[in-house]
Amino acid sequence: MPLIELRNITKTYFLGEMDVPVLKGITLDIDKGDYVALMGASGSGKSTLMNILGCLDRQTAGDYFFEGEELGRASGDRRAVVRNRKIGFVFQSFNLLPRTSALENVIMPLSYTAGDLSAKECRKRGLAALEKVGLADRVGHYPSQLSGGQQQRVAIARALINHPPVLFADEPTGNLDSHTSEEVMAMFGSLNAQGITVILVTHSLEIAAFARRVVRISDGEIKEDYLNGKEGGK
Repeated sequence: MPLIELRNITKTYFLGEMDVPVLKGITLDIDKGDYVALMGASGSGKSTLMNILGCLDRQTAGDYFFEGEELGRASGDRRAVVRNRKIGFVFQSFNLLPRTSALENVIMPLSYTAGDLSAKECRKRGLAALEKVGLADRVGHYPSQLSGGQQQRVAIARALINHPPVLFADEPTGNLDSHTSEEVMAMFGSLNAQGITVILVTHSLEIAAFARRVVRISDGEIKEDYLNGKEGGK
């Protein structure tokens, strides 16, 4: 059974008397452990699709199954539980709290999802996450004391803190130079090699080439779905 199943997903925004269709019948399966790039130009619908996949928005019609559970029509509370416990998000703008240390930024989600953990256990989990992204020596640093690449690594560690099976990355290298971008993308590859499903949203063919599989979206429809070579990715 696929980790994610989409069946004829549509999304339409109703703006006054005008209907604006954004997704037009998306059918897609993503297996556990896959590494997929959702690629398309601005306005193609790729970010809308990610928001639906991440339980940040609902489809207008169609079915969305996550681990066999239909989430498109689930209650808001149930969707929040899935979003907080099973999905990690990494965004272009890092979204770190500026007056909070790297470690505190990383463990912040635990206050919402792991109330049974002690402060010591939360710290231990946070330290392990920072070590995984190569920042064990930056736990007490604030975002202003970190490079852009280091800030994105903190954001990745935060996304991993609840041990989610799937990680969404929305234009994660958009604010980084080319060298740092390659380092961050190599990290996603390493995480995927450890069994984490990675779904990358990008407009860049160069960044999409790091994924094993590319799904190209245009005008709200899937135009191509192909593997990046025999082994996939760079």
